[in-house]
Amino acid sequence: MAIPSASGSPDSVVSDPPLPVASPAGHLAVSFEFFPPKTEKMQEALWDCVTRLAPLAPSFVSVTYGAGGSTRERTHETVTRIARETGLKPAAHLTCVGATRAEVDEVARRYWDAGIRHIVALRGDPPEGGGHYRPHPDGYAYALDLVKGLKRIADFEISVAAYPETHPEAVSPEADLDHLKRKIEAGANRAISQVFFDIDLFFRFRDRAVAAGIGAPIVPGILPVTNFAQARKFSAACGTHMPDWMAELFDGLDDDPETRRLVAATVAAEQCRALVAGGVHDLHFYTLNRADLTYAICHILGVRAQKAA
Repeated sequence: MAIPSASGSPDSVVSDPPLPVASPAGHLAVSFEFFPPKTEKMQEALWDCVTRLAPLAPSFVSVTYGAGGSTRERTHETVTRIARETGLKPAAHLTCVGATRAEVDEVARRYWDAGIRHIVALRGDPPEGGGHYRPHPDGYAYALDLVKGLKRIADFEISVAAYPETHPEAVSPEADLDHLKRKIEAGANRAISQVFFDIDLFFRFRDRAVAAGIGAPIVPGILPVTNFAQARKFSAACGTHMPDWMAELFDGLDDDPETRRLVAATVAAEQCRALVAGGVHDLHFYTLNRADLTYAICHILGVRAQKAA
């Protein structure tokens, strides 16, 4: 299958790269991000998702916050449960929103005491309807400040966010890239990208990062799209361009969820294959707590369940 990039031109198709297969000589590492549970029923569904994907031996799994840190305690409980009851390596999200430095530091220390060594350090979004982001007067203002604070507490492994299409609030792409560089220099180990759908755009961003002196890995963030209308709304909010060819692929499938899932798996797998063919060795999946779809994509990529010893 050949999928055109955002430009739609004949010179910008993703054309049948060789299928990568995980092997000791060239391992494709994957990681998974889960949404926080808001209810007990959602907690059960999330745990089913964790259990389904655990045999793929991800390099780590993370559980994000709700808007404005609204699910902070449930996120903490889920992350510590993953550490306690599975062999997975959980990464805990921490944001700067709505908390003092002392409160954030206390959460970080609780994670360290629970054996959590990996933090995804983010500025975070304000609560829904809360308007523009405003730093807490006694809190960490931005992710850069949070990274520095975490490193003062303990030698955490830290992941931060990167924006191939530039953060919507950045004054310029150059300023946004410089901010990423400073987060890496402050102690972050890797950057995980915001969602994108134009593969060439990601490669151009990676090249710019290398030219700017950023040596840490930039891991592509992959969002399998099953509901195009929702994905387009989300993308508009975070400044991600949705290419016209995606709209065409999902056109007419509003009442056909099974076909939407098949299209979603095919599109995401082809995007991942193109990234791997371009030298990417790590992929981070925003699972939306849909285990079967992510599992199928990983299978296509050659990432298979590890057999029990």
